[in-house]
Amino acid sequence: MRQAFLASVVALTTWTLALGSGAPAQAQERVSLGWGRLFSNDALGDGADRWRSASYTVSHLRGPLWSGSRPDFGEILEYRLRSEFISPENLTLGAAGDRRYAGVLTLGLHTHFEMAGLETSLGVDVAITGPQSGMSRLHDGLHDLLDMPRPMVAADQIPDDAHPTLVAEIGRDIAFGAATLRPFAEAQAGLESFVRIGFDLAIGSYGRGALMLREQSTGQRYRAIKGNPDPGLTLTLGGDVAHVFDSALLPKGGAAVLRDRRERLRAGLAWQGEHRAIFLGLTWLGKEFVGQRESQVVGSLSLNLTF
Repeated sequence: MRQAFLASVVALTTWTLALGSGAPAQAQERVSLGWGRLFSNDALGDGADRWRSASYTVSHLRGPLWSGSRPDFGEILEYRLRSEFISPENLTLGAAGDRRYAGVLTLGLHTHFEMAGLETSLGVDVAITGPQSGMSRLHDGLHDLLDMPRPMVAADQIPDDAHPTLVAEIGRDIAFGAATLRPFAEAQAGLESFVRIGFDLAIGSYGRGALMLREQSTGQRYRAIKGNPDPGLTLTLGGDVAHVFDSALLPKGGAAVLRDRRERLRAGLAWQGEHRAIFLGLTWLGKEFVGQRESQVVGSLSLNLTF
């Protein structure tokens, strides 16, 4: 019943996005505005290969010409593709009380706009889990190629399903000197359902005049539409806390019991040159389930190259 209701809400939101995107396209031609990418991996952080093991997000933005600020609802559309490997602590032999393996492939449509003076994002995703996603086969193939332990625990993974998911975020940039503080609130219903509050702080020019997007598992922000930043270094800091209602990745009745509180702390360094930029980040992820032995640190990388 809940799944059917959520599917109806997602369908209605998608239809609303489609309607909202029609008017501006007639008034001004919709063009490609930019690409955003962020790769995250546990091996880049604490050097392990467990839990929130790896993810890769690609976003393509289309809309009227970018003016440096968010336009009206539906004018800018983001087409998002995201893949993620989630595993127990040991890839070859799962332990009692640890979480099950999950491969997740997500397709999404999002829009980014200004509403009542707030930077707003609204989107719908379909998160595909289980062997049908192809993620466990990809994980196995990559580890075989790199001569790393193969994910034998994928034999008992979260089953095949398609999870319609609704995502919304509001925030506001507050500039003071060379720094920009951005408090935000986020809500999601679907694959994982939660409400979250947090902040991001950037000391430097990276991200100013640009459209920045938030990666799902780490909360790190990555650039999708280029602004006009001055060359140089920018330090980023952030943190958030979420109340989690339920998760298809930690289902009720499973060996791993979902924690209803989830914390994250993050830091990053961005370098902006004349034609290229690079971002490196670290994220501390608090425990997500009761039996989790410890927290983890995940590293993130984003490259923006213009030739």
